[in-house]
Amino acid sequence: MDSTDPVIIIHSLAQAIAALNVAARAGRAIVLASAPDAGGYVGPGWFGALIAAAREAVPGARFSALLDCGDNVGAALAAIRLEIEGVVFIGRADVAGRLGDIARQHGVRFETDRWATALDLGEDFFVSGDSVERRCAEFLR
Repeated sequence: MDSTDPVIIIHSLAQAIAALNVAARAGRAIVLASAPDAGGYVGPGWFGALIAAAREAVPGARFSALLDCGDNVGAALAAIRLEIEGVVFIGRADVAGRLGDIARQHGVRFETDRWATALDLGEDFFVSGDSVERRCAEFLR
């Protein structure tokens, strides 16, 4: 992932697929990110399965994925051990340093900052896929 790739915060598989369809049509790489603190309430297993299913549904899409674990050490460690592609941890710096070392050993991208700009699809949970695709297309322009 390039640090300039647009970040889209997803809350479901349907949203992930819609975002990836738009990105693939636009020829853009994107970042699919979980909601803040999602590592603690949906868990790394769910997020990993969602990303795998999205990757299978839109194989031509170029993207990376980040699971936001907030300051939840257990969620971040579980995500690292499951080798989730990328983990965001915003807890204490000393803990982040140790988790970062473990992440590197597992080949997991480790971030200590959340994205400054992102499209959050949280309010679009119950809308049609077409509506989600329109929002993503507008964001990627």
